[in-house]
Amino acid sequence: MVVWLFILVHGFLPDVALAGRVGLKSQSLYPSLYIELEGDTLKLEQVEVFSNPLNKYTFGQQVKNINREHLSFFQGLGLSELLQQRTGLFLRQYGPGMLASLTMRGTSAGHNAVFWNGLPINSPSLGQTDFSILPVGAFDDVQLHFGSGGALFGTDAIGGAVHLNTKLKFGQGHAFQSDSNLGSFGRWNQQLQYGYSDKFVSVRTRVYRNIAENDFPFRNLAKPGTPIERQEHAAFLQEGFTQDFAFQIKSKQLISSSLWYNQTVREIQPVIGSNTRDLQQDRNVRWVLDYFNFAGKRIWNIKTGMVKDQLVFNASENNTSQFFLIGDLDWDINPIISSKSGIRYAHVQGKLSTYFAQENRIELYQSANFKLKEEELNFSLNLRQFIYDGVMAPFTPSVGADWRIFPQMKKEIKVHANGARSFKVPTLNDRFWEPGGNRELLPESSWSGELGISYEYKLGDFLLNQQLTHYRMWVDDWIIWLPKGNLWSPENIREVMNKGLEYSLDAHYQKGSWDFKFQSNYNWVRATNLTNISENDKSSGMQLPYTPMHKFQSFFSVGHGQFESYVNYHLIGSRFETIDNIAQLPPYGLWDLGLKIKRFKVGVVNARLGFQVNNVLNTSYQVLRLRPMPGRNYQLNIQFSL
Repeated sequence: MVVWLFILVHGFLPDVALAGRVGLKSQSLYPSLYIELEGDTLKLEQVEVFSNPLNKYTFGQQVKNINREHLSFFQGLGLSELLQQRTGLFLRQYGPGMLASLTMRGTSAGHNAVFWNGLPINSPSLGQTDFSILPVGAFDDVQLHFGSGGALFGTDAIGGAVHLNTKLKFGQGHAFQSDSNLGSFGRWNQQLQYGYSDKFVSVRTRVYRNIAENDFPFRNLAKPGTPIERQEHAAFLQEGFTQDFAFQIKSKQLISSSLWYNQTVREIQPVIGSNTRDLQQDRNVRWVLDYFNFAGKRIWNIKTGMVKDQLVFNASENNTSQFFLIGDLDWDINPIISSKSGIRYAHVQGKLSTYFAQENRIELYQSANFKLKEEELNFSLNLRQFIYDGVMAPFTPSVGADWRIFPQMKKEIKVHANGARSFKVPTLNDRFWEPGGNRELLPESSWSGELGISYEYKLGDFLLNQQLTHYRMWVDDWIIWLPKGNLWSPENIREVMNKGLEYSLDAHYQKGSWDFKFQSNYNWVRATNLTNISENDKSSGMQLPYTPMHKFQSFFSVGHGQFESYVNYHLIGSRFETIDNIAQLPPYGLWDLGLKIKRFKVGVVNARLGFQVNNVLNTSYQVLRLRPMPGRNYQLNIQFSL
């Protein structure tokens, strides 16, 4: 099936020869796995046969789900585009389709953990994930965990964590779906998927191909008169497939497996005034296998999987591999106390252009929930100990609480508070790069606290949710590379203090066939360096480079029957270009419009149609210095399903 779909997609689009190896993906957690039979729902034990710890043990913390409708608008695009345009998060984008790194609460790209169906996928050599090569169509669900999550998720989760999940259903029969996106500047995204499921088996195959020439016009600031020119050497090609499988062995046993192969070839967009012709190829293989046993109020889970990444930049090839074995027990001890205990083993290998390294990592973790006062007052306690290459990472605890006020009335007020420690182990490049690697580096360590309040109001068909959170965070032993004679070498030398406010509002009103939705996010971030690294260094007390203090986003949609239109706006505040805060890029705001026909029939085929205009005012802007972004552009979305 995978081969057949892959050939079919290649038949739709121009052929581009790319060498690649077929590999593996990561696993699915099923918070809402169920069987549908003749319109009824047959539960496997309970409505939630497995509760993702992201939801279950996070009292006092912010966890947000990306609206599935937002996901549908971004099929074929990178996750970077979705997060930049639909959330209060900021991504440092080097151009459309180019490297995009996430910053959460003012931290660096390496301070955010990324998981695909339960497996960590940050590169062990680079310590981060490129969000531009994570196509939205490869997963079904995106969850954002804000703030320190080291006790829940392990290394890297200092600023937050992003979870990408696949969800399968039983009892659906045969299903086929085709998604096509045509857009400006040579964009063409094609995805096909076929699935089959009955009472005991669920299988789904997805294959995709995404192309963009990225030959958008821009103003060349490096030439006299700043003429308008077409961007060159910024083309993008991505191909891949996913294979998901679930089998109900018995009424209380489930096995599932997922596989994801993704390859991307990019011409690296040069900065304005440069004629570089760099080429980068990324190949990613992720696979996971899960066994669940639902024994009364206990859920046993054994997980194994691997993540393999290959990056070829010009003639330099770098390969990393991670092999995982995970086991845990999640059980409700009584109506008041829930517990999750587990161990995660990982074998990490790095074979790069200047070194070969490998190490073993072991993590022990324990989580517990305490539900008091008729579930109006809830606590979470999380503990984790991480050991890598014989070195003990900082012991990582977190404690959080939610207090619900007026829970039985039309309005509900909830106060949440959390205190946590997190860490980041030095990357393989930090320790083993030759020349310059430093094997004596300590893990980066952080302490954080947050306090927030949320308000929910229901009246008839109107629903309003608001949340305001204040946080503070201190990161010590921050690793930076410094010159030492003719070499550069990393040191634990920087201390950073972050503080900020996060505000979100969601409103929904439905009256008859009319449907109104409004969403808004505002983030204020103050990320301050507290350390001068030399006598001439003037960065102490300054905002970290390319960390905007202000990010605002709002989305408003109106639906009537099968039609829906929307307007989206996001504003990025000014960003300092250097650590001394002398030079900065101006703020910019972008407007987007869209129209969608939700569903209509073409014979026996169900169809959906959408049209989007991005950057309606044709604003000229740069996320990073001398790296232009597209002006006004268009996109047509067509979906057929059987």
